[in-house]
Amino acid sequence: MTIIGFIRHGVTAWNKEGRAQGSTDVPLDEEGIAMAERVAERIAKEQWDVIYTSPLIRAKKTAEIIAAKQPHIQFIADPRLSEICGGMIEGTTETERVAKWGTNWRELDMGFEKPEAIIARGLSFLDEVQQAFPDKKVLVVSHGGLISRIVHYLFPESDYSHDIGNTALSILELTEHEKQCHLFNCMEHLEVLKN
Repeated sequence: MTIIGFIRHGVTAWNKEGRAQGSTDVPLDEEGIAMAERVAERIAKEQWDVIYTSPLIRAKKTAEIIAAKQPHIQFIADPRLSEICGGMIEGTTETERVAKWGTNWRELDMGFEKPEAIIARGLSFLDEVQQAFPDKKVLVVSHGGLISRIVHYLFPESDYSHDIGNTALSILELTEHEKQCHLFNCMEHLEVLKN
C-alpha cells in the first residue's frame, strides 16, 4: 500500500486574473506563499517519506516551503507532474480568447495536450512511485488540471469536482488491486487566512 498526498500549488497572479497557465512558468504571489506556508504547517507533524514536485516554479516553490518543515524528506522534481499544456490559450483570459477566436474557441485545435497523454504520464508516475515506495507516504505537489484528471481516471464513478483549490490536499491509498480516496480537495488549513 502506498499513500499519495496530492497538493495543488499556491495561488498566482494569473490564477487571480483568470489566465490559463498551463506549462507557462508563473511564480507564486505573496498570498500563494502564505497559502503554501499554511499547508506546510498543517502536515509538518505528519510522517511523510518523500516529496515529489512538478518542476514548474509555482509548484516547486510550494514544495520547497513544505519540505523546509520536514528536513529529513527526500525531494524529487519530476516533469510528469507538470501542468497540462494549454497550447495557444496560455496567458489568456476567457474574454481574450472569445475576442481572438470567437465563442466556439474550445472547438478549435488550440494545441492542447491530448487527454490520453495526460493520463499516460500520470499513471506512469503513480506506477513508478508505488514500486519505489511500497508502504510509504508520498507527497506530490502538482497542478489542478493534472490532479483532477488523475483522480477522475482512478475514480470514474465519483462525484469529485474538477475544480481543485490552491494548496488543497487530497489523500489516496493505492494497492496493487484496490484504491481509495480518504480526503479530497481539503483546504481547512486556509481558514486561518480568511479570519
